Parts: sequence; C-alpha cells; structure tokens
Amino acid sequence: EYPLHRHVSGFTSSLRTSSAEAFLPTSVDLANALRRPHQKPAILRKISAAQQLSASEVVTHLGQTVVLASGTLSVLLHCEAVGNPKPTISWAKNGEEVKYNDRILLQPDDSLQILAPVEADVGFYACNASNALGSDTVSIAVTLAGKPLIKASRATVINTESPAVAVDIGSTVKTIQRANVTISCQVAGVPEAEVTWFKNKVKLSPAHHLHDGLLLIANVSLSDQGLYSCKAANLHGEITESSQLWVLEPPRPLPHLEDLTAVLSSAGTSARSVLTSPSGTKMIISPGSSALIGCAVDGHPTPNITWLYSGEPLSLRHRLLAAGRVLQIFNVSDVSDGEFSCLAQNEAGSLTQKTSLAIQEFRWSVDKLMACSTSCGHKGVQLPQLRCLLDGAEVNISYCKAKPKPALQPIACNRRDCPSRWMVTSWSPCTRSCGGGIQMRRVTCQRLTAKGSSVPMSNEACAQVSKRPVDTQNCNRQPCVEWVASSWGQCNGPCIGPRLAVQHRQIFCQTKDGTSVSSDQCSALPRPLSTQNCWTDVCGVHWRVSLWTVCTATCGNYGFQSRRVDCVHIRTNKPVLEHHCSWRPRPVNWQRCNITPCENGTLLRGGEAVRHGGRKELRNAALDLAAGHP
Repeated sequence: EYPLHRHVSGFTSSLRTSSAEAFLPTSVDLANALRRPHQKPAILRKISAAQQLSASEVVTHLGQTVVLASGTLSVLLHCEAVGNPKPTISWAKNGEEVKYNDRILLQPDDSLQILAPVEADVGFYACNASNALGSDTVSIAVTLAGKPLIKASRATVINTESPAVAVDIGSTVKTIQRANVTISCQVAGVPEAEVTWFKNKVKLSPAHHLHDGLLLIANVSLSDQGLYSCKAANLHGEITESSQLWVLEPPRPLPHLEDLTAVLSSAGTSARSVLTSPSGTKMIISPGSSALIGCAVDGHPTPNITWLYSGEPLSLRHRLLAAGRVLQIFNVSDVSDGEFSCLAQNEAGSLTQKTSLAIQEFRWSVDKLMACSTSCGHKGVQLPQLRCLLDGAEVNISYCKAKPKPALQPIACNRRDCPSRWMVTSWSPCTRSCGGGIQMRRVTCQRLTAKGSSVPMSNEACAQVSKRPVDTQNCNRQPCVEWVASSWGQCNGPCIGPRLAVQHRQIFCQTKDGTSVSSDQCSALPRPLSTQNCWTDVCGVHWRVSLWTVCTATCGNYGFQSRRVDCVHIRTNKPVLEHHCSWRPRPVNWQRCNITPCENGTLLRGGEAVRHGGRKELRNAALDLAAGHP
C-alpha cells in the first residue's frame, strides 16, 4: 500500500518495463532472504507496470523507465530493500547525491518523490541500499516525452594495474596498455533508442560492440587512444555522450639519449657525460671540471623529471637542459660523495634512475719498466712505463693528459756477449739492368761483445746456430725491352696557322730481338711521342702587296691611294683563295695621303687643278677604290 499524494486529472503518463526485469530477484526470493541472518542488501525489482493513481501521478518501482508527459505533476520512485542488518537507503541522480528541497522529497519509507517535474529533473536516479556486509544499487530512468536519455558519468578513471576496466560513457579513462576497456552506454527512451558508437567522429563497425550498449576495446594500445562517442536516437530525438580514452605507458629506461649527444656537441669536448640507469652508473671525474648527466627515459604521456642529490632537491649550482632531461653540474668540486637520481613520473607510474660521480685525482706512474730493447750486446736499455693511475688502478692515459709528464730515464739492461751469429752486408748493385744479372754480399760469422766490439768467429760456430745465408742471388731477370716507333704518317689537318697540322706514328714495346710485348713492360722507359705538329704545302701562303698608287690629291682632306693585296703560294707565287691566308693579318689596301691645306681653294688631282664644285666626284672615286673597284 502506498500513501495517496495528489489527485489531478486531465494529464497522462506512460511507463516502460525493461526486458531485463525478467532476470531480477522477485519478492518471493527476497522474503526468503529475510529469514537468513546477516544478509547483504537486496533491492526489490518488480516486473509489473508502475501504479498510476491518477492521470498526473506516477508511482513506480526501480528498474523501469518513466516518461514524463506535459502534465505530469508527481512522480514517486519506490525503493524497497531487504538485508540484515537493515540497509540504509540513499538516492543519487546521474552519479551525484540528490539534494532534497521542497519539490524533491525523501518520504518516510525512503521513496523519492518529485513534485511538478521539469526538464532539469530528467536523468538516471539510482537507489543505493547498504549495510556492513555490502551494498546494492538499482537505477531508473526518468525521461521527458520519451526522448532518448544516456546514463553518463563525469568521473576520471585511472588504471595502472588492472587487466580490465569498466566505465560509464562520459568518463575520462586513462589506462595502461594491453588492458581491456569496457565503456557502458545505458540508454532509455520510448520507443527504445538505437545506439551507435563512434571513434573520433567516425562510426565504428558492429564488430566492436557487445550487447546491452557496451563497447569493448580489447588489448588496448596507443593506436586505440581517442574520443569514443555513444549516440542514442529514437523518433523523439537523439543525444550523444563521449568518453576520452588515454593510453598510459609508465616511464621506462632508454639505451641512449639523443638530447645528451646534441648538448655535448654544443658544450665542447671538455665536458664529461654519463647516463643514469635503474641499477646505477658511475663516472670518474676530475675536480673542477663540468659534468653532464642524462636521464634517458620514455613514457606516455611524457614523464615529468625531477632531479635529486642524495635523495634531496638540488642545492648546488646547476642548469637543466633539453626539457629537464640533461643536468649540467658546473663545478664537480662542489659535490661530495653522493648519488644523483632522476625521478621520472607520469600518470602510469614512476621510475628512478641514478648515477654517482667519483671525484678523484689522476697521477702519472713510472714504477714499471718496459721490456729490454735487446737480449745482448752493449745497447740494451729499459724505459720506465708511463701509466695513468687512479687510486692505484691503471686507467686510460687520456685522464692524465692535463698533468705534466715526468722525465723518463733509460736503464741499461742485458749488457752481455751475444751468441755467434751470421753478419751480412748489403747486396751489391745488379750486374745487369735487364736480361738477368747477379748481385753479391759478404757473409761472416761474428760475435758482438758486451763492450760493443765484433769478434770474428769460425763459420762452424755460426753453423751450429743457424744455416749460412746465401751470398749470391739472381737479379733483374726481366727481358730487356725498348720503345720502337714507326715512320711518321702524312701531315693532315686544316691550315689555320703555322705548324698546326698533325701527323701520327705507331709506338711499340718490344724486346731486343724484336719480339713485341705488352706496353706495361716498357712503362719504366720514356715513351716517344706518337703525335706531332707539322707543316703542309697548303699552308705555305702569304699576303702579297703591290706598290701604292699615286695620291688622288696633292692637298686637302680627300686625297687617298690604294694598292693590290693578294694571297699567293710561297713556292709557286700563284694567287690562291684568300681564306688560306686568314690566319695571317691582312695588309690594308688603301689609305689617305697628302692631307695638307690647299691654297687658292683648289685641289690637284693627277696634276690638274679642280674647283670645289668637283669634290663630290672626287669623294665617289675614293669610295670606289676603297671598295676594290679600279
């Protein structure tokens, strides 16, 4: 029995029962549960339709969908729960605790009543029943005029360990790789809304979907990162909610750091560098020098890096480079024995890598001797071995290069008589340069004493030690060869200047007896020319000029004289075409003459006086001669 609240006529409401109600516990099941001691809470789900006391008042149990009409004045959401101890009932709307007021009331039987519902009251209402043994939650959807409704969450879920994570649509999900992510899109609406899934606004294929509005993203990787949207639509409208999926990768060490290489190249070779590692590294460094420490880590999102010294924030003089991935220590003398560490953190986890700087002095050592230079005789010496030491241990000699080297004093060694041995002189020159010759040397048996003198010994004394070296050998056994040239060929080529035509001949390499061999065998000998310039009969030409003619005038500015210029053969003196002489400068064939002022305004031409009126005729005659006309 439920108390009667308001009775208003003239309005309608409709209810929709979820198909899932057939699988929920019945009142009979819950009645049996009352007899059991210490029972977890269980909320009654009723399969029957909601009770409508009037056209404007709706009373319903949980697990159903309430559709508000324009005149609905009251909605009563009934929550009945069993359990031992008795459960405590609380209400939430869209994941947040319901705030009660004079319109939204909590009834004495823990029912939730909404008076004069408005559009802001639309949403998913959840009843939570809890006791010391556990809790149970069931929700009901309240929609306006049957419009689609999505149960959304605004929570941020961060998963760094679990292999699976499930959230409601609207949540922000940050998860490690290879986890299975399930996004729930619980919808309500009358008629039932159709659900469509999208990733980055691109519709997903049905292969990604599970039943009841669930989307499974299995074995998540970086490529799955993006915005996932659920759209619910029916004939009354549509609504969309989205969840952002971020894929996390905890910080992990890298084998190298390109940023450190770039910083080193700009800092010069004087700075020492080292990379941190999870197990710790060590760098030996001299006092007063500079050090670069790299933190080679990766992760998604990019980890934030914090540098520590002996577990505490840095207090010594330093500089951070490459977005904090490289720590520069300006003067390692400021550092006592301690450990540097870089803490890399992101939402997926953290990683600490460390290194230590050993500040020690390097020194030269000459306490060891090198091997003796000889085994006997009078010249054996030993030089001290120059070593670079650090705490008594030998290190690379480059660490001591800044320190002055000590003087090295040689020490005599193995100063004793040598065993008898063969002594040889240098080979004599070969008796022939080719065709086979011989060369000789002197072989004697001697003994070198500790005083440096050589004592002759019998050949038998040396023969017991080693075989006698040869004193004669063949040499220059290669055949004697020479370059041979054929006769010069015909002189050919255009006549464009003196001795610019060419002629050729063949060059051969052969032995003294006339046998031709490869040119390589004559490569050591100077090779004769195979081509040379030559002079042809055609090129024996020159310009021939005649005597100048008498000047056309004895005074004035218009006198000139001419001569004949021909190209003729030197030997025959016969004219040839002028282009054969084109390689020689051509002499001029006319020139001005008698350019002196005239008296009484006359010119003399051929001994005759000419008036000024005849100047035009004289000028034309000069132009004819210049053009080569007689």
